[in-house]
Amino acid sequence: MIYVETPRLRLRDWMETDVEPFIRLNQDEDVMRYFPKRLTAEETETFYRSILSEFDECGFGLYAAEVKETQQFIGFIGFHRATFESDFTPCTEIGWRLRKEAWGQGYATEGAAACLRYGLDTLGFDEVYSFTAVVNRPSERVMMKVGMSFVKTFDHPRVEKDSPLSRHVLYHIGRN
Repeated sequence: MIYVETPRLRLRDWMETDVEPFIRLNQDEDVMRYFPKRLTAEETETFYRSILSEFDECGFGLYAAEVKETQQFIGFIGFHRATFESDFTPCTEIGWRLRKEAWGQGYATEGAAACLRYGLDTLGFDEVYSFTAVVNRPSERVMMKVGMSFVKTFDHPRVEKDSPLSRHVLYHIGRN
């Protein structure tokens, strides 16, 4: 099923054929530089199954992103239930992770903006959050471009305190 379509992208259900490129995506050093570690094939397969479970439980999730023209899987853009301990959780988070070959072409912004409209207008979310490590300026720029507002910085409770990735920025957008 296609959930969101933009001029250049389809945000759709996952297919078994997405697993191999998803493993490569999560093992790419450049793609994963703002995460605590790269994922093994087994960890990616577990992540894939948790994405599918979230769709079953919630009716939404991290959508597989493909380029319409080539039908090539380039990563994901979509929603996730953030449940770690914080003053803004549980919440609905929007996130994205794209192959580096897809960077710099506006796909993250195009897909995230359309996904936010879908979440707020069709799924009926009252609000959506996004967060990333302070050092991840490219993702923070996407948050700003899609109309989200800076809320605060915080230390992510699931990242080691002494890690340069511990400090995060938090952005928010509401239905209004």
